[in-house]
Amino acid sequence: EAWLQQPPWIIWLGKLLPLLIFLPGLLRDRLRSYIWLCFVSLLYFVALVERLFAMPGSPLAVTGMVAVVTLFVAAMMYVRWRARELRDASVTPTESGE
Repeated sequence: EAWLQQPPWIIWLGKLLPLLIFLPGLLRDRLRSYIWLCFVSLLYFVALVERLFAMPGSPLAVTGMVAVVTLFVAAMMYVRWRARELRDASVTPTESGE
């Protein structure tokens, strides 16, 4: 009976496809892709908060919430650290001593 309540794979694909769209940009280390991933993960966060209020003890909703919060924080911190690294690399010290 548990298999009857599981959504088909096409629905899972529809739910995960927005996250997979950012994969090429993430692999190319484009900060804009990381930033947009943060925005999209907030939509998943809102949906999971609604699910947690509807089903407070659901282990799937809790696991999803932990995963989305981890994804958001990791992407946000990577953008922050990588932007700082790129900014520091673009500032070159002057050799004339001024």
